[in-house]
Amino acid sequence: DAASNNGVDDIRDLRDGAVYTPERCKYKVYIIDEVHMLTPNAFNALLKIMEEPPDYVKFILATTEVHKVPATITSRCQRFDFRRILTEDITKRLCYIASKENISIEENAAALIARLSDGGMRDALSLLDQCAAYSENISMDTVSAAAGIAGRGHLFDIIEAAVSKQPGNALAVADNLYSMSKDMTKLCSELTDQFRNLMLLKVCPEKTDLIVCMPDELDRLKNISAKLELSEILAKLTVLQECSERMGKALNKRIEFEMCLIKLCSVQIQQKTIDNTEIYDKIKQVDNVSVPEKTERPAETEETASPKPAVNMSQLKASDFKPLAEWSEILAEFTKVSPSVSGTLAGSRAFVYSNIMLIDTKNQFFLKLFKVKENFALLTETIRRVMGKSYVIKARCSAAAESEQKAGKLIEKAVSSGIETVVE
Repeated sequence: DAASNNGVDDIRDLRDGAVYTPERCKYKVYIIDEVHMLTPNAFNALLKIMEEPPDYVKFILATTEVHKVPATITSRCQRFDFRRILTEDITKRLCYIASKENISIEENAAALIARLSDGGMRDALSLLDQCAAYSENISMDTVSAAAGIAGRGHLFDIIEAAVSKQPGNALAVADNLYSMSKDMTKLCSELTDQFRNLMLLKVCPEKTDLIVCMPDELDRLKNISAKLELSEILAKLTVLQECSERMGKALNKRIEFEMCLIKLCSVQIQQKTIDNTEIYDKIKQVDNVSVPEKTERPAETEETASPKPAVNMSQLKASDFKPLAEWSEILAEFTKVSPSVSGTLAGSRAFVYSNIMLIDTKNQFFLKLFKVKENFALLTETIRRVMGKSYVIKARCSAAAESEQKAGKLIEKAVSSGIETVVE
């Protein structure tokens, strides 16, 4: 396991043991799982034996991130890419296994197991085993109970409540499912899959082979898709994906999911372009503030839009801005998407007033990076995800301001002392 044994000493131990011939078998086979986790020195140690291995030694290197394996290693390997198995193939195999094991299973139930396994035969067989323990006759209800997912009828009830903007109906269905100990995380994932189907039906209705659903559900999905604009589907899909991300660290997944349902039923996003020229012109008038070049940005959604336009900074006082408690969380999330830029924010602070966020950094180089459109977009998106709303963002370097202030005092002192001074 290279994830746990990734040091150079671990590979040296492996290399020392490889020189001994196998006791009983023809070959000595070393399987290194998650090989991309090895350190550079460990890879170098492994390369020495892979260059000229003994005839009886074989290596099998397994990884999901082959791009992280050095070219000196991959060039000495035969590469086999394993892909997800088609849902139809898993369904046929499950039916075959069930017949040999004297298990009664409906074909649509086997198809549901195949879909839930997401292309993995091992997961499909594990779920089949669980279903067999639940009942001798495996139906879709059996699969739903064993997997802890919502029944298909309940799932479509939530979708139709979201389309007709009836949050009460959606919350009632969710409450009923919660009382039956259904997994809210899986329910969110199922809804995401179905809205993906709606998106594909809207974009390319003729490509039904891309749709992952039961045969009797296709017509129902088509009817729902006809009631929605593509922008609405994409907006609701975004709400579900954001909810799925937050549920991983939420203390109460039920509340998180209920908040998501309310947004699904009440939010309608219109995607259009607005010009922020006036706002940007006002921001540029502020001392020690750096902003990126003006770009056209999409209008914010109702749930994330700024409550009021940006106010004139000249009318604000320093006391109006309050420290942002979530700044450390924002930095942690920003490090995941842009570690190089986030490094320049070490020791920084953030303050907010209304829909204005002021970043106070000690590193003047951040102001240069902040002007790059890509960096600005990543930071604003990270702030929006963490805070749940969008801000007009400005940045300043307090260290630079202090340096200028000290220089000014030094010049004043020199002039008052009669020292000839030249300021460049």
